[in-house]
Amino acid sequence: MSGASGDDPVLHELERNIRAELTLVEITVPAGDGVALYSEERLVAEVEAERYEIGLRGLLGAVEALEDDGDNATGATA
Repeated sequence: MSGASGDDPVLHELERNIRAELTLVEITVPAGDGVALYSEERLVAEVEAERYEIGLRGLLGAVEALEDDGDNATGATA
């Protein structure tokens, strides 16, 4: 691997993809047709969406930490 982690284009691309996916998760509301779908299926879909968002936020935090470690290793400042 060449260069510091903070300058890694793969990490930057991964971060952009995660942020884009988070945006989609945040604006997407499970589709339903009123009260009829306010059932166990809808509740399960909402819980799954929340779990997915939590996982994405954890992944984003890990990528940011790698980028910060790379910046700190080279003496760069924010």
